[in-house]
Amino acid sequence: MRLVLLSDTHLPKRARDLPAELWSAIDRADVVIHAGDWVDGSLLDRLETRAARLIGCYGNNDGPELRARLPEIARADLDGVRLAVIHETGPAAGREKRCAARFPDTDVLVFGHSHIPWDTTAPTGLRLLNPGSPTDRRRQPDHTYMTADITAGALHEVIVHRLPPRTP
Repeated sequence: MRLVLLSDTHLPKRARDLPAELWSAIDRADVVIHAGDWVDGSLLDRLETRAARLIGCYGNNDGPELRARLPEIARADLDGVRLAVIHETGPAAGREKRCAARFPDTDVLVFGHSHIPWDTTAPTGLRLLNPGSPTDRRRQPDHTYMTADITAGALHEVIVHRLPPRTP
């Protein structure tokens, strides 16, 4: 099972569209996971149409329309991998311990908010993934998203994809 993970797209405020490379990855994915801060419902509409399966939550910049359509925390079982998706997890310090306590029945937690790619594992085995942002890198060197595979009930091949600089 091929996954694409993204967050903090902030369309159309930070970009007019997702990068072509990311759309290609979405078209090839079995599951697309978005960890909030869509900003406008049109991207949700497009992803619902193009993605084979979409799992997402709302973020702090998402208004009433998106909050009516998306949960604060999305959950799914993907081939035996228990997944949760939330926008914000709080400060980086203590994140693994805090999230492991909050999500004890979860194998993989996808989150956003910071725009900083993150891949760590809590002592309990909880894998924490933040794909960064494909449209708003903030103080990061690159715009990013992630891909991963699930095979035989386990997460494999988590890759941070660094996107080329946007041209005006």
